[in-house]
Amino acid sequence: MGAEREARACAAFYEDLGVADAVRGCLRCLRHFAGSTAKRCKDKHLEEALLLSHALSGVLQSLSEAEAQPLLRCVLAFQMEATGSSSSFQKLEQIVALLAVGKEALLAREVGMLLAGLAPEGEVLSPRDLQSVCMFLEESSLGRQHWRQNLFPLLQRLATTLHWVLQSQPAPSSRWSYLAVKACLQLFQTLPGDVAPMVWSTVGKSDALQNLLELLLEVAWGKAPNKDTRLLAGTALSMLVNTAPQPKLGASAMLALFKLPDPGAGKLKFGELVVEAPTSLEPDGLEKLVLTRGLLTCCKMDILSCQLKSFTHQACLLLDIVFPTVCALTKEQKDCHYYCFQACALWLQRLQESLPAIWRLTRTRILAQDTKLLRQLNQLLWDNAETPVEGVSEFIHSSFQLLLKIYQLECQHFQDEERPLYQEMLQRVISMPWQIKGRYIPLCAIVPYVGSQQVLDAYPDLPQHLLSCLSTNHLCPAAAEVYKALVRQQCTEWQDGQPGPGTEAALAEWWALRWLPLLSQALHSPLPILQSNASNHLLIWTLRQLPAAEALLAAQFNGRDTASLRAWVSLLKAQQSVAGTLSLQGKALERLSCCLGAREEGIRLAALGLLCCNPSTNQPLSSTELWLLKEFLPLNLNCDSSSFRQLLQAAVKKALVRLRDSSLAQLRRKVPQGAEASKGEEQLTQAVGFVEWLLQLSITSLSPGSNYQRKKTALLLVAAVLETCTDTWSPERRKGQPPRNMAMLLSYARQRGCWDFFSQPNLLALLSCLQDSTNELAQEALGSPRVQEAEAGAVLMKTILQKTDSSTMKSLALEAEAAPMLSNRSLCFAQHLLQVLQAQYAAACQDLLQAAATAPMHGAIAALRRCLLQVPEVAISMQAAELAQSWQELLTHLVTTARDITSFLLGALQSQQGPGADEQAAAPSFADMGNAIGSLIMLGKCQGQEEEEEESVLLSEEHSLILTCCWVSVKEIGLLLGGLAELLLAPTLPAGSRSLLPLPTLQTAARVFQEILLRCRHWGAVEGCSMGFTKFCTALLNHPDVELQAIPQTMLEQGLEALSGPRSSSITRRAAGFPMLFLCIVSGEAPVQARPLLTRCVQTLLALATTALPQDWDQTLDLPQVCAIHVLQTLVRGAGLGATLLRHTTPMVALALRGLSSPCWAMRNAAIQLFSALTSRLLGQQRSRGQGCPVETLSLQAFLGQNPELGTVLLDELGAAAGPVPGRSCLRPALHAVLTLLAQMQPSTDSPSSPSARFLGPLLGLAGSPIYAVRAMAAKALVPVVPPPQRQELLLQLAQQLPDTPGQVHSHNAIHGRLLQMRVLLSPAPSTTGLSTEALRPVALQLEARGWLLTPAQRCPLVRAAFLQVLTLLPASLSPSFTQSIRNTISNDLGSLSPGKKPGCAELQVGLAVLHQTMAHFVCSEAARLADCEQISAACWLLQQPNPDVQLAVLSWVITREGETCKELEKALGLTLLRSLQSVLRERKDKEFLRLYLEALLHLYRDPTLWSQEASHKLQGSSAVCLEMLLHVVEAEHAGPDLLFQALCAASLLLAHWFGDEDGTLVERWCTALEECSRSASSEVLRLAAACSLQRAGANVVRRSLHAACPSLVHVALRLINVGIHLLQDEERDVRHEASGFASLLQQDPGEPLQNGCVFVQDNVGLLGLLQLLGEFREHPETFDLLLQHLPVLDLRGIMEELEANKPASLYKEDEHNVFAEPAVLAQQLLPVLLQLVEKASTGSLLRASILRWLVAAGPGILCDLQYCKLCWSQEATAHWGMKVLGCAKLHAAVAVLLVRAQLAARALQVLGEGATAVPGLGCGTQELEQELTLVQGLLAQHGLGPVPSQVKVLREPASPSGAA
Repeated sequence: MGAEREARACAAFYEDLGVADAVRGCLRCLRHFAGSTAKRCKDKHLEEALLLSHALSGVLQSLSEAEAQPLLRCVLAFQMEATGSSSSFQKLEQIVALLAVGKEALLAREVGMLLAGLAPEGEVLSPRDLQSVCMFLEESSLGRQHWRQNLFPLLQRLATTLHWVLQSQPAPSSRWSYLAVKACLQLFQTLPGDVAPMVWSTVGKSDALQNLLELLLEVAWGKAPNKDTRLLAGTALSMLVNTAPQPKLGASAMLALFKLPDPGAGKLKFGELVVEAPTSLEPDGLEKLVLTRGLLTCCKMDILSCQLKSFTHQACLLLDIVFPTVCALTKEQKDCHYYCFQACALWLQRLQESLPAIWRLTRTRILAQDTKLLRQLNQLLWDNAETPVEGVSEFIHSSFQLLLKIYQLECQHFQDEERPLYQEMLQRVISMPWQIKGRYIPLCAIVPYVGSQQVLDAYPDLPQHLLSCLSTNHLCPAAAEVYKALVRQQCTEWQDGQPGPGTEAALAEWWALRWLPLLSQALHSPLPILQSNASNHLLIWTLRQLPAAEALLAAQFNGRDTASLRAWVSLLKAQQSVAGTLSLQGKALERLSCCLGAREEGIRLAALGLLCCNPSTNQPLSSTELWLLKEFLPLNLNCDSSSFRQLLQAAVKKALVRLRDSSLAQLRRKVPQGAEASKGEEQLTQAVGFVEWLLQLSITSLSPGSNYQRKKTALLLVAAVLETCTDTWSPERRKGQPPRNMAMLLSYARQRGCWDFFSQPNLLALLSCLQDSTNELAQEALGSPRVQEAEAGAVLMKTILQKTDSSTMKSLALEAEAAPMLSNRSLCFAQHLLQVLQAQYAAACQDLLQAAATAPMHGAIAALRRCLLQVPEVAISMQAAELAQSWQELLTHLVTTARDITSFLLGALQSQQGPGADEQAAAPSFADMGNAIGSLIMLGKCQGQEEEEEESVLLSEEHSLILTCCWVSVKEIGLLLGGLAELLLAPTLPAGSRSLLPLPTLQTAARVFQEILLRCRHWGAVEGCSMGFTKFCTALLNHPDVELQAIPQTMLEQGLEALSGPRSSSITRRAAGFPMLFLCIVSGEAPVQARPLLTRCVQTLLALATTALPQDWDQTLDLPQVCAIHVLQTLVRGAGLGATLLRHTTPMVALALRGLSSPCWAMRNAAIQLFSALTSRLLGQQRSRGQGCPVETLSLQAFLGQNPELGTVLLDELGAAAGPVPGRSCLRPALHAVLTLLAQMQPSTDSPSSPSARFLGPLLGLAGSPIYAVRAMAAKALVPVVPPPQRQELLLQLAQQLPDTPGQVHSHNAIHGRLLQMRVLLSPAPSTTGLSTEALRPVALQLEARGWLLTPAQRCPLVRAAFLQVLTLLPASLSPSFTQSIRNTISNDLGSLSPGKKPGCAELQVGLAVLHQTMAHFVCSEAARLADCEQISAACWLLQQPNPDVQLAVLSWVITREGETCKELEKALGLTLLRSLQSVLRERKDKEFLRLYLEALLHLYRDPTLWSQEASHKLQGSSAVCLEMLLHVVEAEHAGPDLLFQALCAASLLLAHWFGDEDGTLVERWCTALEECSRSASSEVLRLAAACSLQRAGANVVRRSLHAACPSLVHVALRLINVGIHLLQDEERDVRHEASGFASLLQQDPGEPLQNGCVFVQDNVGLLGLLQLLGEFREHPETFDLLLQHLPVLDLRGIMEELEANKPASLYKEDEHNVFAEPAVLAQQLLPVLLQLVEKASTGSLLRASILRWLVAAGPGILCDLQYCKLCWSQEATAHWGMKVLGCAKLHAAVAVLLVRAQLAARALQVLGEGATAVPGLGCGTQELEQELTLVQGLLAQHGLGPVPSQVKVLREPASPSGAA
């Protein structure tokens, strides 16, 4: 606090001078700067101080030096304390310079005195002193002048400091050594002329510098474990080399440094300095990286290109020394890939810079075509183009660009026209699979050199591959860069080819020839990821480059289908972001409104973003935009997609920012009176009104009667309003701060009665989300057994602590001895919570069952965790010196209590309590825990009075109570202790502060963690505790105290010792929490250091796991080897250890493969889990859903390049399996794992001599394996081994190896294996076309010569099926005659089939069904491919075959077929199915066959336009029969839900296209079935079936009922609409979406054909549409009653009595049938419709009679409930539970429905007039009922149970568009 002391002295000195006020202002700013923590605040205060210094500078010039000295000294003191921030230091340097104008000598003296006092001679510089040295060297000219004059003392102090840091035990923090090295670097960099004589001159040689050089070498060699410090030391050494007066001297010194790591290097001669090589440390290889990176970073060019005689090729340092080192580093340093490839890119950069000098030395090209250097560079870049290490790809990209640039410069310099490198690189890119990300890096680099046309001509599949990449997140950026590179190059080429300046339209047309189809297809895609990536990465960039392309794109998106709408909105949004403005008028506005109501969330969000976003944030929203938002937001609050809610909030926040900024601009603008002023006032009124409307909408949506989705969205919108429209300035936030003049807008809004954000109704609504805010009920929530409620209670306790005052503290009823602590509320509150926890623990010790039900401990522990760790005031209180003793005592008691609770709970689950409970190291089995809990339950109940209960396989609530109490409490203890260690052992704490967690307390906490992880079985508890334990170990291992560092080290040794010892029982579930003990400890090590604990742990585990099993091992006991493998697996899966564990990959894979052959099942199980974890780590997590799908993995070449030793291990296993020893078993348990690993990789592009080629022979040999799974997996593993250019040759070889005649068959397995290999090689990869027809013709000829393999002469059906599958993959390459022979063979085989008889075979053959299915698939595929009438007839003929295998094969082919469809075939198959439908339904023997049959029929007629007149003729006369049988299946048969789904949908299909007036009974039966299936209690499948059926046929029925010709259908239509209303409120999104299709079709113009497109509307839009449609049936007597069904009458009195009873909470809440339904919200939506019906009730109408009947039945009850509400909420006695009702969803729903029914009754009384005067039991008229209603509404609003009248008025105000956007 030296600066503060100087500030006080300075203020006192200038008190009597004339500049006192100016000085005080400057000092105030500096003090605020020093006291701020956020950088924004610091910068703000320094800016103000700088402004004041300008005014103060002139005044100071008139003062004497003695008078100016105090202020200068004060500012320098602040500058000395700001050396941690370069920007702050620079600002203070400017202030000092301004204040010292004319007094520079005085300033120099003061700076000198300040720096001279950093450390006395011979003493060590502190980190703060070192920071000051660095900053004054770097930023202060006076500082450099001082150090130049005191260079020798500085060198001595730096040497002394660095020596002390390196030799001290325990080692100080890594920051100390880093700053010492940084100071050396800054010294060499800023004072090179002064340092040079000390290095290169014998006269000026310095011993201090020599010592410093020796110390820097020790740092580089690893004496400092921090990797960043070592790298910085390399830069410092290179900077010292730069001081050489001659380049050769520097090059010689650098050469000596590079030779130093070699054995026997001895002494180093560095100029005139001679130092010993670091002998005390073993080189780890990183020292070469340190030297290389430092040299390439900052070494002078003349030194790098200097030629020495000792160089190998007489070239230079850069070529002869540095490049071989870089190559070696990229192969050796697996854990430093980032820095190695940074060095590679730096080397190429320095090479490009030094090309002229190198050419002068070599006089020839260095990158000629056959040079070794070019080959090595190519190999280096290609081998690592796919490395998964983050950041390396950028270096590879820049390296490719630099290589090509250097190659071009050399060709130009030596006038070489032939440039084969470009073509080689392009061909290599083309030959790689599109899934490999590394191929796009060189492709981008090469485009400018070969031209876009040549690339596109040589690579015609590129557009399709780019589309595939855009649908894959990790490939999308690379694909976008390729697209941009090609388009930029095309534009350049087009402009260069034009004789004059071309038009933008012509350039866009040129672009469209190549890229318009790609962009149009991507934006039309149904895949959200593809559409989004194309819009974000390609579309916006394209419009910026080619504005004229917008018209071409718009023409592609004119359709009304969903895809066109989505693409159109994306285009508008991109156009807005480019142009900045967008006009919405006419058809565009209509279409945008349609998009806002569309069913697809992506379309709605895109349209919303278009409304809300604008590049200019002060651009106001037009009245049209505000109207659209008011229409949109209420209908989208209950969306169940979390991402939709987040994006909705982000869009609305942008709209609010626009409203805020535009309003502030209007308020700042002084507009004269007139039209402009009125327009501005209107804009302000609209903005303020919209924000108020949005706030009230959100507040009313927070009612507990709303579902979770609506409340979550409302909370997000409230947060958006508060973040945007308040003036709270948050220093910790870098963005989103309110404008400085926000108060002006707030004042304007509040003057108009708006924006009262914290009014009582708003606060009550927010409090309802937290259940309650009172202290009593918060503590009640803490005692709830439900985890969610206890967590809510913990959040409330934290809120109370933050908002509490002294009165609340006194109400806590603390002990008398705690009274002194009332002065500190944080300490007092923590003490109270600890007492609550201790009381709950005491209760648990007495009766754990009772305590678990009424006072579980996890709520109190969670409250302690939140209050101690998440409240900033508590952290400040802990740092107060006067409270340190009290906090230490409290935390000690807390840790002790946590230990006791942990021992008690874990012991209770082992039937042990007390001191002996922790002796058992292993976790109890589930059976042991069950028995222990059973005993606790028996003890908790009255002994001897237990009622006999039936045994149940389900856990009782008592079991669940105890388990929840134990596991959640243990988890919370782990999180609490870990968070305390992280908070209280942080390195940022003030120096010298008292430790609140002394060593014994930390040791106790460590034992708690150890006990939990060793004895706990619940994975949630283990995972939660592990999070805390990781924080605990991280805090200890990074603490400077060696005793604290030793705690986790000791625990690791104890764990390893326990691991190798005998265990008492078997541990299942992957060794329970034991492995997490090791993971947490090693994860706590600093990642920048060498991780010695991890190395020690892995080596010990590998040694233990490889130990042979004892001969007498017992499978009931834990084996140390098995546990070791489980621990290794856990370490591999650890997120923070991936890169560090790469060096141990090979031995772990070898261990896993050996473990798979173990005779012990547990060993095999652990080994396969370890192998799976290693596979995920090596290849990356699968991003696609397909298992083993090699879409996004490495190529085999890259994998072997990164793991050469691992390739040998895999190859050895393959070789042993491919060449089995005679007499030994052919079973190789590890083989399948190896094949699976290989199958997940991508094909290589390398030559036959590459490492991956060695796998080909063993894999081909496995074709003859007697195990089918091995043959199949070996075939899949062959794909990555064979490069695509070599596949034709291998296919031909495999085809030639097939036997020509039956007599040549030696092994059916070998034939089958080769056919499987051919099949996978012929199958094209995703988004590729495979080999061409011409390339496959020789293969086809060989297969035709062996056509007997398909005939019955081949006795094995599986071989015949495999041969036919191969033929299916090359149909275009087969000759017509052979194709006909295939058809004849299939016809003969399948034509001879009859039920129960197989052709040509007396006995059942294995695989015969597979053969028949393959044949059927071939026939169908040929029919689809050729679209030939004969082939189509053959496919239809198969459906009529009696063999079920053939029929099922055709049906499954129809259902699962992907790709383009053949309309002729689908039409024929559909007609065939319709023709046979009646007979199939009549038989109904096989329900699975019937299900497939109906599913295929529905699939073929999935589009209504596919139904033809011919289809109706096929059903002529049988439609009613089929419909009746389908309805019978739904009604009477006990079929499964899947069959019921298909039957109901098939009935709807028939009903949609055919029914007459005489079929009313069938229609009613169908409607009844829909009603049954749509009930909430029905299964999801049946509800979805009802929704699909309603969409398919419901709209037709309703439309016909609206015509006078079909009045009999009105009753059915009303029921169908009612079903639609129910389904649109279903909890499943798919059900609601299908039901919205029904509503959409009803909203469509009946005269508009469906093929023009029907935009399916969103669920809520459809719901409102159905409610409005009921108005069409207002004259029907059932309409009013039907609507009233959706107003449930809830028992208000019963709900209130249940709340007053205050029963203890149960562990589980009763499940609701539909958690998505919102009766309160629906009631508000129904009210306008019901009121409209009431208004239209004419005298004597049926509607009037219905209303009157309802009023007679419901009126008295409504009035009674209103009076009851008035009685309840007008009494002050209800205050004790008045807050409790805020969280009761049932009560809110009951009140909301009551208010709606009351309003309806009041309006009905008014409309019916005299007809309603005699309502029995009502006893009041319209006026009295309205007054009662108004009174109750006011009372309910005061208690947060209803909206205030102002809210209702705001939300119901008419909204209509006025003006254009």
